[in-house]
Amino acid sequence: MKQKTRCTWAGEQPLMQAYHDEEWGRPQHDDRVLFEFLILEGAQAGLSWSTILNKRDNYRRAFHQFDPKKIARYGDKDRERLMGDAGIVRNRLKIGAAIGNAQAYLELCRTEGSLDAWLWRWVDGKPVVNRWTSMGQVPARTELSDRISKDLQKRGFKFVGSTIIYAYLQAVGVVNDHLVGCFCHARLSGRGKK
Repeated sequence: MKQKTRCTWAGEQPLMQAYHDEEWGRPQHDDRVLFEFLILEGAQAGLSWSTILNKRDNYRRAFHQFDPKKIARYGDKDRERLMGDAGIVRNRLKIGAAIGNAQAYLELCRTEGSLDAWLWRWVDGKPVVNRWTSMGQVPARTELSDRISKDLQKRGFKFVGSTIIYAYLQAVGVVNDHLVGCFCHARLSGRGKK
């Protein structure tokens, strides 16, 4: 049986490989999922993605399945509950940012219609398809992530620096940064088997 060629960051862990194969880089339009990834990418700051991926189910449980209306109403009791939850990253600033980001998300949806509509407008509704041949070519941030980051910060979002936002754009498929040798690149670029 021929082995799939993947982006090297997927490594050998089955969970990371499944994430790479089934989620990363797929154009996402579900607002709840877009919000979840925004919170998880912020939580990842300074950590490995595999750490967050291994805690994702705990995050979903702890943060009411990433329901922004519920999270936006979290008070001191919820903050302490989250700080005591060993299943998530117990960082007071990141927990506070998740709550504040839920509030900012609701305001963004009120003014822009949805996170999906707002986000995809930045690229005229079509993913940016890059053609990198090695991980060393993939940037940590771009002019697009700089602009989106600044806009989110103006709207009151936290843990949305340009590097975090570029990782977010990659994860939700606004940018296709699968390496050209990866089996996902052609599939997500409309040039291969679905």
